Amino acid sequence: MGDTERSFAIITDSTADLPGALAAENGIAVVPLLVSFGDDSFPDGTLTQQQFFARMAAATKLPTTSQPSVGAFTEAYEHALETADEVLSIHISSGLSGTVAAARQAAESFAGQVHVFDSRNLSGGLALQVLDAAHARSAGMNVSDTIARLGKTRDRAKMIVGLDSLENLARGGRIGKVSAFVGSLLDLKVTLTLDEDGKFTPVKRTRGEKAALAHTLDWIEAAMGGAQTGVFAVGHAMSAERARIIRDQIEARFDATDIIMYEAGSVVSTHTGTVWGVAVLPASV
Repeated sequence: MGDTERSFAIITDSTADLPGALAAENGIAVVPLLVSFGDDSFPDGTLTQQQFFARMAAATKLPTTSQPSVGAFTEAYEHALETADEVLSIHISSGLSGTVAAARQAAESFAGQVHVFDSRNLSGGLALQVLDAAHARSAGMNVSDTIARLGKTRDRAKMIVGLDSLENLARGGRIGKVSAFVGSLLDLKVTLTLDEDGKFTPVKRTRGEKAALAHTLDWIEAAMGGAQTGVFAVGHAMSAERARIIRDQIEARFDATDIIMYEAGSVVSTHTGTVWGVAVLPASV
């Protein structure tokens, strides 16, 4: 479907960690967040995982991250509206980032043509919602109906994140309800999910990789709620083998409509360190 045929454009941000080819194939524009090492700033996605982690290991301080500027969203919306009547802008949880606030501020200049949706999720959990919106558009749904559908999709889309350490999350100030896990537990592997407000909340602490991955797979079973069919997103930061193990187990246990494999970007990795993550979207009944 060409740009001129689309009733509305879809925009997300780089924390969706959407592979570039997948975003292009589905007609999704991506506005990058920024990661900064001192005075050196990089749009999210500029550095490879290897380059980013090498820089982070060599740095004396944790890099900082920042949401896109209002101007960056304004520019993206102007460009999108050249070929679409409306824009649906879907972003990382407002409980984790100021991205939604910046998008909403920019949207105020477009007289109701831009609709901002808070995913209350991130990374794969955000990506599955963005792709669901693209599928709705391809099926001929208008923006209002797509937003209504997204509200239900958001409720079904669940994300679990497995961390080797809570150090980055604590140092970056995104610890929230996870603070009870800090301290002597920094050497344990911890799994987190997103609560109804889109903020990190702890799931379980485990000692050892085997136990952590086993727990992740148990969580996937529970998150599917008895459904056998669904869409999955499996990502990682410097943990490719773990992601492959999880993918293989999903293929063995479920009728996966799709399994999206992705690498976590620099912004997400700043706050998580080495990580694996799984998002699930059970098929609607």
